[in-house]
Amino acid sequence: MNLSLQHSFLPHTDAEASVAFYRDVLGFEILNDVGYGDMRWVTVAPAGQTSPSIVLTPPAADPGITDEERTTIAEMMAKGTYATVVLSSPDLDATFEKIQATGAEVIQEPIDQPYGVRDCAFRDPAGNHVRINQA
Repeated sequence: MNLSLQHSFLPHTDAEASVAFYRDVLGFEILNDVGYGDMRWVTVAPAGQTSPSIVLTPPAADPGITDEERTTIAEMMAKGTYATVVLSSPDLDATFEKIQATGAEVIQEPIDQPYGVRDCAFRDPAGNHVRINQA
C-alpha cells in the first residue's frame, strides 16, 4: 500500500483572518478559495508545495451536526482544544522569533520536550493549536 497525506482540515471562524495568518504570518500560499453561500473553504500550503495542504473550513458545516454539537465545537475552538496542526522548521528558534514578531498568539516558546522533540506553539485566529517542531 502506498498512501500519502493530501489534505487536512482546520476550522476557521473568520476566513479573512485565517487567510492572513497562514499567508502573511506563516508564509503559506493560497491554492484554492471556494465559496458556497455564506461559507468559504480556503486551501493553503507552505510556499512551493501543493501537498499536503490545509483546508480552512467553516466549523460544523456538516448538515448532520446537531446544534448541541455545534455549540460544543465552538466552545472547544474558543479554548483552543478542537484542532491542531504540527509543522516543522529546520530553524525552530528563528521561525519562532519571526512569527512572534508578527504579534501571533504564543502558546509555548521553544522548549526541549521530555519525549525528544524541540517545539513551540501558537494559536491561529480561530483558536487552532499550531505546533512547530524542530526538523
